[in-house]
Amino acid sequence: MNRYPLWKYLTVLAALLIGILYTLPNFYGESPAVQIAPDKATVRVDNGTLERVQDVLAQNDIPTTGAFFQQNGPNGTVRVRFASTDIQLKAKDILAKALNPDPDNHEYTVALNLISSSPNWLSMLGAHPMYLGLDLRGGVHFLLQVDMHGALTGRYDSLASDIRSALRDANIKTSGVERNGLAVLANFDSDSARDSAISELRRSVQNMQFVKDPVDSGKYPLTATLTNAAVTEVQTNAIRQNMQTLHNRINELGVAEPVIQQQGADRIVVELPGIQDIAKAKEILGRTATLQIRMVDDSPSAVAALDAGKVPFGLEKYTDTDGRPLLLRRQVILTGENLQDAQAGRDPQTQEPTVNLTLDAKGARIFRDVTRNNIGKRMAIVLVENGKGQVVTAPVIRSEIPGGHVQISGAMTAQEAADTALLLRAGALAAPMKIIGERTIGPSLGAANIAKGFHSTLWGFTAIAIFIILYYHLFGAFSTTGLAFNVLLLLAVLSMLQATLTLPGIAAIALTLGMAIDSNVLINERIREELRLGLPPQQAIHLGFQRAWDTIFDSNLTTLIVGLSLLAFGTGPIRGFAVVHCIGILTSMFSSVVGVRALANLWYGRQRKLKTVSIGEIWIPHKGDAKEKTGTTPKSGTAGRRTRADNPTN
Repeated sequence: MNRYPLWKYLTVLAALLIGILYTLPNFYGESPAVQIAPDKATVRVDNGTLERVQDVLAQNDIPTTGAFFQQNGPNGTVRVRFASTDIQLKAKDILAKALNPDPDNHEYTVALNLISSSPNWLSMLGAHPMYLGLDLRGGVHFLLQVDMHGALTGRYDSLASDIRSALRDANIKTSGVERNGLAVLANFDSDSARDSAISELRRSVQNMQFVKDPVDSGKYPLTATLTNAAVTEVQTNAIRQNMQTLHNRINELGVAEPVIQQQGADRIVVELPGIQDIAKAKEILGRTATLQIRMVDDSPSAVAALDAGKVPFGLEKYTDTDGRPLLLRRQVILTGENLQDAQAGRDPQTQEPTVNLTLDAKGARIFRDVTRNNIGKRMAIVLVENGKGQVVTAPVIRSEIPGGHVQISGAMTAQEAADTALLLRAGALAAPMKIIGERTIGPSLGAANIAKGFHSTLWGFTAIAIFIILYYHLFGAFSTTGLAFNVLLLLAVLSMLQATLTLPGIAAIALTLGMAIDSNVLINERIREELRLGLPPQQAIHLGFQRAWDTIFDSNLTTLIVGLSLLAFGTGPIRGFAVVHCIGILTSMFSSVVGVRALANLWYGRQRKLKTVSIGEIWIPHKGDAKEKTGTTPKSGTAGRRTRADNPTN
């Protein structure tokens, strides 16, 4: 009756071992570290960079406590741990000089950071500590303002070009098409031409509304503006693309769990836990990147001048991703404003990896003319960051490319194609931004918050354990063990999910303790009830767990619904609380019902002639109380009596 099959015991044991394994990394703390990431989108960081960093540190007699390479998005990062902040600062200065010999042309970002001190064998097993939020770990909080006017201005510049191209293709003559504030103004020589233009533009240009303005000096003006839905879409896309670009840039800082979320209609909140180098963080967040397409000059005279170390007039010297020099013409054919999308793909005939670009109407027309006139020549795609340009790729033009759909192919792998597409797609911001708010939380304050949260949870657990053991005796010890098992599982699940723990999350852990012990109180009281009715102890234990389950399930289900509502509709700290709260409900149901039942079965299940149960005092009704239950009025002075559960009950 009170014996689990072997597989259930093994399930509980496996949960215990997994809980210990994944909770363990959280107790090792963090170490000061230096992180090396690419400062340019075209610079690679790999295992060779790791070896170079280790050689530099060894030559300068700087001891480390660990160094490793980690793939982080399209690029990798190298992280080196140190025993103290003094060694960390010294190593940062040495590595910055060694990796960036030219102070005006940085190739690597060397930033201070904090990383986990857990041993490598735990990391190899996939056991990592949970992330700590800004209030626990320290770091920086930025509030960024997105220039929505700039986003709309850029969109109207593009629309003016599209309208100009559409009217030219339809042979409708105009006296000029220009952007006029947040609108596009087109002038015509006759009202019939204006009507024809409206009909054509309604067909070829979407999401725009057209208004006929009064005739002025013989001109028939037409004003085109975006619809309200289109304006909202432009602003939403600007926020979304800027957030994606910020994600890509923050990857360079190595922040384990950054918070990047929209606030209001035109603001973005960025929280970077664990960041020590605030100046470097501001520099990377404020970086601007632009895309340019230029022609490569491979003429014999240009090559000879390049070999001689000279740059002819009208050309500029750049390097490609392999470090080879190129001479590009100064004329910029297209910019990133003309690029609508960039995706990695494969050539349908050769199955070679490719990068597929989609241009707007203006870009498509220019690209068609340029490719028609330069077949057999090379065209370079340049990414310019902080005033420094880097050639991403320089393919050969094989034929005229109409329609605005460009395919770049050549000697590249699928990963290189995906990386190039990412650089082209998210290299620049959709709208300008500026930092309007900054708040820094020091590591010492975060450590103080952790200490307060830990001690409050610990003393709460201790108080519950003392009370429950005194009140329920051995079953109280079972309940306390189950409570500890619940906390272990909760921390393990949070670590496995790589969730972010904040102060509200610690509050949710404390709340989980109180709710988890409630399940054991229901079970213990139900066992007492069965013993009070005179059932044998083995049967009382069995029915106590069985009949308390319905109440436990109902109460936890209603609480889980509230937690899921907070998770769905809450933001920021509320979501952090809800995540821990929901996970805690699930782990408490397992530990309270399955885990504690396994302990009770191990202790009492093998005793066939069990006569006593250590579950504290049980109130047994007097005969007069029994009459009261059947409708008979008890005599005055009738009282119940108490007896100990370790006395025979049957």
